Amino acid sequence: MSVLLHISDTHFGTEEPPVAQALRALSRENGPQVLVLSGDITQRARRAQFAAARAFCDSLAIPRMLALPGNHDIPLFNVVARVFFPYAGYSAAFGDDLEPVLALNDLLLIGVNTTRARRHKDGEVSSAQVARVEGLLRQAAPGQLRIVVTHQPACVMRLEDEKDRLHGGEAALQAWSAAGADLVLGGHIHLPYVSDLCARAPSTPRPTYCVQAGTAVSHRVRHGTPNSVNLIRWEPVPAAPRVCRVERWDYDLADDRFECTHMHELALSSL
Repeated sequence: MSVLLHISDTHFGTEEPPVAQALRALSRENGPQVLVLSGDITQRARRAQFAAARAFCDSLAIPRMLALPGNHDIPLFNVVARVFFPYAGYSAAFGDDLEPVLALNDLLLIGVNTTRARRHKDGEVSSAQVARVEGLLRQAAPGQLRIVVTHQPACVMRLEDEKDRLHGGEAALQAWSAAGADLVLGGHIHLPYVSDLCARAPSTPRPTYCVQAGTAVSHRVRHGTPNSVNLIRWEPVPAAPRVCRVERWDYDLADDRFECTHMHELALSSL
């Protein structure tokens, strides 16, 4: 079985050390093979914050990582840096590839950089990005769980979050679903949920789910939700229905640990 730890909105510079330590313990206890970090890694895109974030990720001792920048990972007050080299700090800590792809025997993860310096907070996905992801999805091996990762959410559950939705997100979801996407992971709004696209939009070509992560280790929690991360478990079984499990783990202040609070068994499309 493959296990992925999905975290988002760490906002280093505002991290809570006890929560970070509890997340290390969660990683140690569950032994994920892949860390997915879906943006807003830092609070103000400062090099020291990126260095602290990278050191924390390394301390989780997870063999592989797919990371993406979020809008907070682009300088806000340094206008020259924002215009001419917006990803310099991110690249120094996490590498130059802003749209990484991770392919394992039973997993395909495709990163999409949805940040735009000109948009401040809002995210966008271009037609070229949609087509790139489609092409990669269509090349997936039969046993792979097919995952697309963005920062801004491609779908939202609440009307008040519509303003934060990824520009071009609906068209992208439909195209990626048709090309074989099983999950689309995101963050940005600090609200954890799982959304069944077929239930929300019956025209969706195949079972596809949006999986949002909450606030990982920052004190910037919202919506009455504690610090929260996701564990995704996947094991392809020949001649059996394709099912993956998504677990939401919330930080419990009284116990000083992450505890599993929600579990979803997601029925996927047969191949």
